[in-house]
Amino acid sequence: MTRTRGAAVLLCALLTLTACGGSGEPAGNGGTGGGAARTFSVALTEPDHLTPGNTSSSYSITVLQALFDTLVVIDPSGTPQMRAAESVTSDDQKVWTIKIKAGQKFHNGELVTAQSFADAWNAAAYGPNAWTNNYYFANIEGYDKLNPEAPEGSDEAPKPETDKLSGLKVIDDSTLEVTLTAPFSQFPITLAYTGFAPMPKAAFTDPSAYDVKPIGNGPFMMDGDWKRNQLIKVKRFDGYAGPRPAKSAGVDFKIYASRETAYTDLRAGNVDLLQTIPPASAAEARTLLGERFVATPSGTMDYLGFPVFDKRFANPDLRKSFSMAIDRQAIVNAVFSGTFKPMSSLVAPLVPGYRENPCGEACAYDPVRAKELFTKAGGFSGTLNLYFSNADPSYEQWMTAVANQLKQNLGIADIKFRKIPAADYLSTLREHKQDGPYRNNWVMDYPSPQNYLESMWGEGNRMGWENQRFLDLIEQANAAPSMEASIPLYQKAEDLALAEMPMMPLWNWQDQAGHSDKITNVRLDAYSPNLDTITVK
Repeated sequence: MTRTRGAAVLLCALLTLTACGGSGEPAGNGGTGGGAARTFSVALTEPDHLTPGNTSSSYSITVLQALFDTLVVIDPSGTPQMRAAESVTSDDQKVWTIKIKAGQKFHNGELVTAQSFADAWNAAAYGPNAWTNNYYFANIEGYDKLNPEAPEGSDEAPKPETDKLSGLKVIDDSTLEVTLTAPFSQFPITLAYTGFAPMPKAAFTDPSAYDVKPIGNGPFMMDGDWKRNQLIKVKRFDGYAGPRPAKSAGVDFKIYASRETAYTDLRAGNVDLLQTIPPASAAEARTLLGERFVATPSGTMDYLGFPVFDKRFANPDLRKSFSMAIDRQAIVNAVFSGTFKPMSSLVAPLVPGYRENPCGEACAYDPVRAKELFTKAGGFSGTLNLYFSNADPSYEQWMTAVANQLKQNLGIADIKFRKIPAADYLSTLREHKQDGPYRNNWVMDYPSPQNYLESMWGEGNRMGWENQRFLDLIEQANAAPSMEASIPLYQKAEDLALAEMPMMPLWNWQDQAGHSDKITNVRLDAYSPNLDTITVK
């Protein structure tokens, strides 16, 4: 996200698009041929929620991208395209006018209007709801009124006096005016994130029921309730008016406890698409699947975060010693078969402004220097708890390697694992219940350094880290007149975060997927699994 001033700019012109009518592919009717009459299956880890504003889980987003059309989508090249929006325009990059395409319907027949977006955004921004994506709306005017701070000496914030963002104005059914707190030229690209999806009126009459059977506006609709830890079924929505109707009759999201089990089922023909083949099986999968093995660059990153709100981790030298005691390349080779990329940057290589090694010495494996810094910082006494979720066995594998290296290189003898159920893990971190280093993973929402830096190191971060200079740099970068002008400022902010190391970069994922010979037109990319394009033989 960046912010600019200027003449009225249509998103097409702003981002030098040649077309803004969708993907540029023929829509097709999705209702002919053998593929349209059959379903296929996708391996999935259990989501936490299926309400768009209340989840940032990649597992949830995989389902939500099938159920919802956002205003904007990102194509495989990283270029924004209009989807539910007809246009996104601004005279000053602060007040934005969003035109909604006519004729769109929710799966229950309700029309998709400007009010559908306003209602969804207000609900996500309303503090007492405690929805995961609340902070994505912080740059819309009125956010502070929906999220009052607790009085001094109290842990409980007062109830907001309003539940509506003053920066949202429904002009008519097809027009939503959004007023931001400051000019922000990349506001349109953020609208591709599923947290900005619309919601129908039924979502607010029974939010709990909606969370297990959401009503969207996308090419697929729910086919029954979400069966926890078992199955989520969706079917083609025949009333879909968007540019890409589903090419299959539906998708069965089969929920697995581990990628290894899912991979075994892929080999056996019991599941048709696995988006994350276990790294240890990648070489075998490439040989076994041939052209059905799909490798793509990824914006996903793994980090090791520190609870700097705990005084034991307050010293930057201690945190740097941990970083320098970890041999990233050795772990990548052992756990991920060398397929991931060890990182010395906080942002992924496909993000504008990426630099190869801004971290320098602090991310280089140097056990001698690590021990010196560790001693200088006063060392660490007591039990070192390492936190990760139980969503994937590889998490424990690389945490085991980290633990062994910290024992060997820093002499920390008492290390224990805190393995948290996947559905509870993010809330554990958000509520600062962790008392030791923890696995932090980030799946890029949109290709911008801001999406990484402000989202993870900004206000309300999981580490409890505070640095006003960092926040000022982010604000300046966001207000820069262009992406090009913002990059040096984002890089200065990244340098500050790396210097204090409240969270260290570990490695960048390389997505490795595989599919059965039952499906074709599999078009995976860093932004979407594109389940609507898949056909069944």
